[in-house]
Amino acid sequence: MKKKKVIKWLKWIAGIYVAGGIALYFLQDAILFHPVTLKRNHHYNFPQPHKDISIALNEKDTLNLVDFTSTDSVTKGIVLYFHGNKKNISWYAKYIPFFTRHGYEVLMIDYPGYGKSTGKLTEQKLYDWASRAYTIARKRFAPDSIIIYGKSMGTGIAAQLASVKNCKRLILETPYYDFPSVIKHYLPVYPVRWMLHYQIPTYKYLQTVSAPVTIFHGTGDWIVQYKNSKKLLPFLKMKDELLTIKGGSHNNLFTYAQTINKLDSLLSR
Repeated sequence: MKKKKVIKWLKWIAGIYVAGGIALYFLQDAILFHPVTLKRNHHYNFPQPHKDISIALNEKDTLNLVDFTSTDSVTKGIVLYFHGNKKNISWYAKYIPFFTRHGYEVLMIDYPGYGKSTGKLTEQKLYDWASRAYTIARKRFAPDSIIIYGKSMGTGIAAQLASVKNCKRLILETPYYDFPSVIKHYLPVYPVRWMLHYQIPTYKYLQTVSAPVTIFHGTGDWIVQYKNSKKLLPFLKMKDELLTIKGGSHNNLFTYAQTINKLDSLLSR
């Protein structure tokens, strides 16, 4: 009788494991990405001066960007900002003044399915759209006036872009080693490296980034753990830097003077 109970429980556990694996494989986009879509005629009501740009790439894909104008008397460059995995540009616009007050424009894109951008999200499309944003920036700015900035999900996209395009500096806020490393932390029982459609290997791209790299990461980050940045250290150049924010979590680094002071220093150069 006891043996039958054990076998019954093992079957239940195996069934749950298989069901969870199937859900992860087929529903991973819903698990990984949390966009908020907007109607095509939506009007952004940002307090900062800005220009709304939509580019129809084909019948299904429309890339939406917002170009935030510098509030300084002199425009000295542009920041290509790649945001995280939730909501849309509206959620991240609160960070814009930290850049525009130093004479930088900020060009921020929404990924496929985010905001007013349309199309099916794929890893390659993330890289292609980032490249398009860079092309737009290069029409008015030289590479030494372009800063590539990534936050959370956007760090791997930013690193990939900086690995193939020249820029003044690459700045990564709460980066991950690669996508599987993040998911593995939450689901250690699954072979997530083989199950995910997205790899985004930040560690790989950092190896071919020639521009200076600055990383911001908090030790209290439970979404993308601080150990991800520690694992990236072997791939940084001698003058690259990891700024450790003690106690900082995933979305509050800009409440720390250490973060703001360092960013001010970088943008004033």
